[in-house]
Amino acid sequence: MSILIETEREGALRQRIVFNDHEALYADAPASVGGEASAPDPHDYFDISLATCKAMTVLMYARKKEMPLDGVSVRITRDSSDERDGHYRLQVDIGLIGDLSAQARDCLLEASQQCPIQKLMTSGQIDIDTRAHLGGA
Repeated sequence: MSILIETEREGALRQRIVFNDHEALYADAPASVGGEASAPDPHDYFDISLATCKAMTVLMYARKKEMPLDGVSVRITRDSSDERDGHYRLQVDIGLIGDLSAQARDCLLEASQQCPIQKLMTSGQIDIDTRAHLGGA
């Protein structure tokens, strides 16, 4: 899989994100740091990846166990006030929609902890090799 990020226009922080055959997404920086706040910022996408992974993990688990889960809502609340000190806190609130017993709800919340993105964010090792090329990627 390859993701291409390109500056949308000269002098702007807004970026166009293209990957595979999907429609383009966009990212921008908040106005407080010189962006136009016209799209999610990179931190938003980081948080979004956790929320969507948890939702999909719960839905797949419920499907596998044939639980009557009709839908999921996930709200992420970010506290990045200590990010410069290496602490980035995310509170995750999961809404489970369906005729579920208390035991089923507990199982689904436990399953949400197995989300691959959460594991990657909290215990994975990520190696990043950055190279510069003239004229774009």
